[in-house]
Amino acid sequence: MRMFKCFIVSMVVLVGCADGQGVFQKWRDKNTQELDTKTENGLEAEPAVLTDAPPPPKDASSVEEFDTTTATARAEAVKEAETSNGAKFLGNTIASLGAPTEPGIWMKTSLVKSQVKGRVDYPAKGTSVVVELVPLEASKGAGSQISLAAMRLIEADLTGLPEVKVYQLPE
Repeated sequence: MRMFKCFIVSMVVLVGCADGQGVFQKWRDKNTQELDTKTENGLEAEPAVLTDAPPPPKDASSVEEFDTTTATARAEAVKEAETSNGAKFLGNTIASLGAPTEPGIWMKTSLVKSQVKGRVDYPAKGTSVVVELVPLEASKGAGSQISLAAMRLIEADLTGLPEVKVYQLPE
């Protein structure tokens, strides 16, 4: 299974770099095109995921340019994770990098039915972060998507598929 994951990650990286464009640039272009299509067809775009961060610039090409969360917001998300008590364990999930054009500190997962505050623990590094948990219509076991900012805060490899523990925080 680990070999299969490495193969998939390698293929994503190779495809993203094959024509000189970075992986993040391709994701940005795809997501921008999808959002443009939604608004052109008169459909509302998806509701914004909890964030005070602005979207990345259209010409963003580096991780730092795509992660528009402030240093203060990142520090608060980590500090709050350290002091969160009474969290309800929802389950383990494999997390992949979500759309880097969606700013904020969030995780889309089938482990929740409504948007709630949660915590993601990454046991491999001993790191945790408070996130906004957003419902993802997928079958249980299909995995989750985690924001670029959250992925960086738990210190996971951006091209990896980390196994994380997910908790819902009390309101």
